Amino acid sequence: MKNTKPETYQKGLALLNKLHGGQAGEQIVENLKDICPDFVDMTIEWAMQGIMARPGLDLLTREYLLIASCTTLGHPVPQLKAHIDAALRLGGSKEQIVEVILQMTFYAGGAAVSNALSHAKEVFNNHVQ
Repeated sequence: MKNTKPETYQKGLALLNKLHGGQAGEQIVENLKDICPDFVDMTIEWAMQGIMARPGLDLLTREYLLIASCTTLGHPVPQLKAHIDAALRLGGSKEQIVEVILQMTFYAGGAAVSNALSHAKEVFNNHVQ
């Protein structure tokens, strides 16, 4: 069967697999494809290819920004874990990830930072190289 998805989808999917292949990000997509496949397509085309693949910031910096954002929001736990794992895949260190989360203390609050650090510890313990 011929693949009929546009090139932006294919490039976005390749980036998704690089960052999250077999891990949390891929599982998030898998969980949503039955309920809203359009959202999955938008995520792959817009978030991955449209934003993450833009020039100007390297992927690791983008992952650190997403970790900070997820920490500040407090509730996107699956996404937080996926971005921590992706940062590790890209060569980020546990120390740097902890510092990114800790930096959010005055913006997100102590509870959000404490929770994010707990989730980071879980990812560190389960991270597959």
